[in-house]
Amino acid sequence: MSMATHVVAFRPPDARWVKMKAIWDACIVGGVQAPREVRDFFNGEAPDAQGVKIDIRALLDPWQDNGDEGYELELARLPADVSVLRFYNSW
Repeated sequence: MSMATHVVAFRPPDARWVKMKAIWDACIVGGVQAPREVRDFFNGEAPDAQGVKIDIRALLDPWQDNGDEGYELELARLPADVSVLRFYNSW
C-alpha cells in the first residue's frame, strides 16, 4: 500500500460562504439536495469550516532528494485570498 500526500488551500469564510452554508444546512434538515449553485460553490463537497477549497495542484512542483519525495510551493504564487493550507496523507 502506498501513501499519497496532498495539499489543499482554503479561502476563508465570508458573507457569501455563510449564506451558502445556511442553504446547505436547510437542505440537509429538509432532506433535499442543495441547489446546483450551492453545490458548485462548495465544489460538490460538504462545507468545510476553513472556507472554500481552492485547487492549487497546478502550483505544486514535485520535489525529490535522497529518496525523499514531496512538493514545493512558492508562497507568492498562492491566490491573495488564501488563508489556510491543509497538508494530509492518504493510503
